[in-house]
Amino acid sequence: MNQAELGAALRALRQASGREAKAVARSAVMSTAKLSKIENGRVAPATADVERILTALDVSPEIKAEYLAVARAQATEATAWRLFRRMGYHKKQEQIRALESSMTHLRLFQPSLVPGLLQTPEYIRAVLEPKGLTDEQLARTVSARIERQRVLYDATKTVHFVVTEPVLRWRLLPPAMMAGQLDRIVSVSRLPNVDVRVVPLDRPQRDVPGHSFVIRDDRVVTVETTHAEMVVTDPRDVSLYVEKFDRFTSVSLAGDAMRDMVEGIRDAFLREQETH
Repeated sequence: MNQAELGAALRALRQASGREAKAVARSAVMSTAKLSKIENGRVAPATADVERILTALDVSPEIKAEYLAVARAQATEATAWRLFRRMGYHKKQEQIRALESSMTHLRLFQPSLVPGLLQTPEYIRAVLEPKGLTDEQLARTVSARIERQRVLYDATKTVHFVVTEPVLRWRLLPPAMMAGQLDRIVSVSRLPNVDVRVVPLDRPQRDVPGHSFVIRDDRVVTVETTHAEMVVTDPRDVSLYVEKFDRFTSVSLAGDAMRDMVEGIRDAFLREQETH
């Protein structure tokens, strides 16, 4: 099945469901125009696009697996951040939330900053500030990211975070706010379906962090680079990220040991705040 055939097959599924294009596009978090281009084979849909369309159509697991296998044949897709800016970063957050609502197992590795699902509103604003958003765009994007965090409280999902120690010390905020951010990490780590781990600097390492990545259900990997977001779907490439995640997990701190470390760094921020 090629690009045009995939689009036509998706259109046939929608028509068989009896749903209007506008309603499906809304559920799939995309414009009606984009859905039309996908259905007519004028654009190559990203795997995430196909997954959201199939979820909106409520197809059987067998049909979803078949169509996603075709979409994944493209293996790797890259979307420049400037395109997300044009679309609106809040729309990007809504798309991610739609994906996370349909997955059951999420694994996130982050060597640079606190993962979005763990960020406080103040931290989110600090991350977004360099992007030059208007006040309205910033407010909508912050709100959309906070809305995404509801997935942490869904007992049907399991979420695993691995961050490196510098993430906890990187000063995107004043000391008191950094302390609040670290408190948030400790609090979320106590949820029964959430596992938060920290790779300490004083442990010997076999790996180099490189860049952040997210693994969804061991099927799709999202990689963030300076200029673009890459989506990896070839099982051979996905397995490389799963193995890398497992290696960092094996040398990380978990449970009370992790919380003791995070609270120690938090307390240092609080002491610094008191002396200023």
